[in-house]
Amino acid sequence: MLWWLLALRVAVPEGSHAPFYPPTPELEKVAMPAFMLDDKPVTNAQFLTFVKANPEWARGTVSPLFAESGYLADWMGPKSIGALEPQAPVVSVSWHAARAFCQAQGGDLPTSWQWEYAADATLSAPSGARKDPETLQQILNWYAQGGSALPGPVGQGQPNHFGLFDMHGLIWEWTLDFDALPVTGDARDAGDAERLRFCGAGAVSAADTEDYASFMRLAFRDSLEADYATSNLGFRCASSL
Repeated sequence: MLWWLLALRVAVPEGSHAPFYPPTPELEKVAMPAFMLDDKPVTNAQFLTFVKANPEWARGTVSPLFAESGYLADWMGPKSIGALEPQAPVVSVSWHAARAFCQAQGGDLPTSWQWEYAADATLSAPSGARKDPETLQQILNWYAQGGSALPGPVGQGQPNHFGLFDMHGLIWEWTLDFDALPVTGDARDAGDAERLRFCGAGAVSAADTEDYASFMRLAFRDSLEADYATSNLGFRCASSL
């Protein structure tokens, strides 16, 4: 079966993006070239096919340098998802494994700016989700659940303006540069521009200090290491247009 056809990679058109942390105080928006992005997160069924074709990424075989002990912990075995929903997003997968999957499909993980730009689309417009009360409430309701339950199937809701499903409220997603923008840590030796990104000053330097949902996403990414395998963390792939 041509399993990769189950994930439709759609074109996200060029535009402009207002990063949560602007690169400089004067540059509130950055130009975003067009790119391709999977319309849904990668599923258990898709990742199972990848693992069977690339056994070095199977549980128990993967190098501990590339995945911690919780890697694919919810699967029945190294090459069996057991009773898991095949069309649910694969979770407990490390950044290294997610990137290997995407590269095998001729792509890579999306950058954080690409992901945030695509996720800011509402159902009817290319931007505005970060200020849309309904979208924000959906995200906050999901945060409140604590991420203890395994996610359901992908693609059950409505796609956003770009044709993308499940950008919010189903799982967290890996990005290529997940650790590129620290929001915590020791910044005593950083210059003033960098110091504004840390601790209490981090909120002050944010583009929108009331955008709690975006702040939580960036804080979560900053907490990760590339070998982590978290029960509510999956991914989707991107590529150049």
